[in-house]
Amino acid sequence: MQTAERLTKIPPYLFMELRKKINKAKAEGVDVISLAIGDPVEATPDSIIDELCSTARDPLNHRYPTDEEKGMLTFRKEVARWYRKRYGVSLNPENEILGLIGSKEGCHHFVLARVNPGDTVLMTDPGYPAYRSSILMGDGVPYNVPILPQNNYLPVLEDIPTDIAKKASAMFLNYPNNPTGACATLEFLNKLVGFAMSFDIAICYDNPYSEIIFAGQPRISFLAAKGAKDVGIELNSLSKPFNMCGWRLGMACGNTDLIAAISKVKENTDSGIFNPIQFAGIQALRKEEAFIEKMLNLYGRRRELVLKTLKKIGIDFNPPRGTFYLWVPVPQGMTSLEFTNRLFDKAAVVVAAGTAYGKYGEGFIRISLTVPDNRLKEAMNRIEKEFTK
Repeated sequence: MQTAERLTKIPPYLFMELRKKINKAKAEGVDVISLAIGDPVEATPDSIIDELCSTARDPLNHRYPTDEEKGMLTFRKEVARWYRKRYGVSLNPENEILGLIGSKEGCHHFVLARVNPGDTVLMTDPGYPAYRSSILMGDGVPYNVPILPQNNYLPVLEDIPTDIAKKASAMFLNYPNNPTGACATLEFLNKLVGFAMSFDIAICYDNPYSEIIFAGQPRISFLAAKGAKDVGIELNSLSKPFNMCGWRLGMACGNTDLIAAISKVKENTDSGIFNPIQFAGIQALRKEEAFIEKMLNLYGRRRELVLKTLKKIGIDFNPPRGTFYLWVPVPQGMTSLEFTNRLFDKAAVVVAAGTAYGKYGEGFIRISLTVPDNRLKEAMNRIEKEFTK
């Protein structure tokens, strides 16, 4: 049966392909260690699980979710409190916050809410592959904006051709950045707002790693920039700070017109977020800030182990201070794919090739720190052995 033509434009999803590769090797008896996927292995805090269990026993929560398309007002009020406390940003929970089934859903619905067929949509290269897929499924035209190490992995807005900027209706950005770990500055965000205003470009600022930052790096919300709510939204998620990836709970915040439009997409797409998950989210935001610091300490130790090992094999660099990824330059004389394949074939260690994130990812790999300590140590031992033998 013939399927929709738009699907032919979308490349295979990176992480699904990696999972297939890992499962095939494991089926052949290979002890594979995957450092490729950012999925925390430590448990969600008990208090969050307990809140889910207790509220799930209430028959009222077995019905369609409260405020189906927007999310519970109680949850949205807690998001507003969180944003005010953590980022100094004021939000009206009535019309500037929308509950999401994870921030990835928000990316897709943002395109459907803003982009008309044939519109240009700006996205960074390297960048999270799902942005391209959402743009293509919304019949938009992706345009790659390079982010390079010499510019601290921030786009040089002045280098975007004027004719392209005039055709663009939207732009995706993501800081702290997946895959590079780079963090934005308030100075850059203020400049971004001015750029968006000049060309009537709606910003979708995807910020699920906002809490995964290391010492010396301030937490920054796009919405802290002057005029940000006039030009865009920020997406966020409970997945990364509270180890709730599988719970699928996030939020869109900012411009009232965009929030209303995304809400309209949602009310015609799904029936909202299961109430007990929202109650659990309230518990996370209200009571589990200490858990974030606990995880940052854990990721920090793992980060130092990886950097120490890489230095032993001749890869010495100063990484950005965001996310639980390391964006690692490959050894001289090797491509991203050659280094990735050698790690897999010789050490049974899986990493993500930089080119999976775009043309300008060549020369890098991405390593995730979301693996148990003993497996990470084993992976580093294998890598050190392979490259120092």
